[in-house]
Amino acid sequence: MPTLTRWYLKTALLYLLAALLLGVLLAARALIDLPGAVSGLGPVYFHLLMVGWVTQLIFGVGLWMFPKYSAGQPRGDERLGWFTFGALNAGLLLRAVGEPWLVTQPGGPAGWLLATSAVLQLAAGWAYVANTWPRIRVK
Repeated sequence: MPTLTRWYLKTALLYLLAALLLGVLLAARALIDLPGAVSGLGPVYFHLLMVGWVTQLIFGVGLWMFPKYSAGQPRGDERLGWFTFGALNAGLLLRAVGEPWLVTQPGGPAGWLLATSAVLQLAAGWAYVANTWPRIRVK
């Protein structure tokens, strides 16, 4: 299994655990009084689950299983693959910080943090498609 695929899959598993833990915390709001920032964690929970777990799992397995691009670059441009991994995770982590921050302190830098997060995740998606598209072809 390629190194980058292992990074995707192990990181996806960590995000799954984090999302499940966060889901328990969000459910606990009905039972115990929690700080206001917890109310801003709903979108973080969703993104940890869908981007952190599902998307990263798909990216990792796709990188590994799709047909080879060439003998010299079986998985496309490796630098672009690592950029995709870095941008996706940086964007996700910025969102995890920005969402609760925006709830507790509306306006200010939290909005820019979330915008940067969105741009990084968009760039990661485009980079993944650009690197994977040539591998999907008729023999």
